[in-house]
Amino acid sequence: MRVLGLMSGTSADGVDLVRVSFGGRPPELSWQFLDHRYRPYPSELRRRVRAAMRGEGGVRELALLHHDLGRFYAEAAQGLEVELAVVSGQTVWHEPPRATLQLGEAAYLAEALGVPVVADLRPSDLAAGGEGAPLVPYPDLLLFGEEGVRRAILNIGGIANVTYLPGRDAAGVIAFDTGPGNALIDEAAERLGLAMDEDGRLAREGQVFPSQVAYWLAHPYFDRPPPKSTGREVWRLEALPGARAIAGADLVATVTRFVAEGIARALSRFVIPKGLDEVWVAGGGAKNPVLMNHLAELLPVPVRTFKEATGLDASVREPLAFALLGYLRWLGLPNVLPQATGAARAAVAGKVALPSEEGVEWNSPAWS
Repeated sequence: MRVLGLMSGTSADGVDLVRVSFGGRPPELSWQFLDHRYRPYPSELRRRVRAAMRGEGGVRELALLHHDLGRFYAEAAQGLEVELAVVSGQTVWHEPPRATLQLGEAAYLAEALGVPVVADLRPSDLAAGGEGAPLVPYPDLLLFGEEGVRRAILNIGGIANVTYLPGRDAAGVIAFDTGPGNALIDEAAERLGLAMDEDGRLAREGQVFPSQVAYWLAHPYFDRPPPKSTGREVWRLEALPGARAIAGADLVATVTRFVAEGIARALSRFVIPKGLDEVWVAGGGAKNPVLMNHLAELLPVPVRTFKEATGLDASVREPLAFALLGYLRWLGLPNVLPQATGAARAAVAGKVALPSEEGVEWNSPAWS
């Protein structure tokens, strides 16, 4: 079955689309990567997403954004030949255990592609007593678990998360959000009129303020044991004491070091004591050489990018994982590891949107 996975992360910059072919079912699962594309959000759509993440706008704006994101996903995917699609949706609010909200109406994808679409995966785990995140550990285990190798797969998107794979046994898997990722770095770059710190140039130019980093690391989230998840609701510049007093590239450099030390602290406390051989880094953070150098300095094991380890682009890991989540959901199989989310049982997560039986002609909107 050819499956399309669409992933919009907490960096809120666009959508990654991955096509992959799956066969069989666990433990006899086969897969073949087909292709990857990326579509950035138009500037106005990105502005609206970021505003929703800050809790701005009323019910009408959320409703309009939900449908506009659905149309955007459909336009990005149109013309791709698949038998099933799965979309993460854009998380705009994550407050477990009470609520989580992902926007992007799946019905538009179903009509545009003429195939079933799996969407809205997090609430099933929330209803089972979990945090609704992270969802990728089980796909990580099936795709990248290796007998005799103790591996951590770190994804640095807007928020950073890690999956610890001690081999092929699901019982030993640990996964959680380590804390902030690119979201803070992007915000710091935006103060200088840039969307991001491309190639870590600003962080390389700026000066790190170690005392400020140490102060931010006193946040209670870092001491909370897994399972745990977090989001932009917690990690934003305006919530970091003293951030306003640091100017320009110095702020980018200091925040970048803070992100690295937060990740290293999480791994040192909750992963490394269990035994660790290597770390793979995926997500946008893998493309920031300053951040990667910090991690290599702070961690006692080899640190490689996802591309170096697998040959696949760092942006592929999460949409690939979501494609597998949707495939398992279509088969009616559990697709979430409860020990990773804190749920009482393994959820069969995801709701299915079906295309019209007769089919309709779908016209994509004009984005500017």
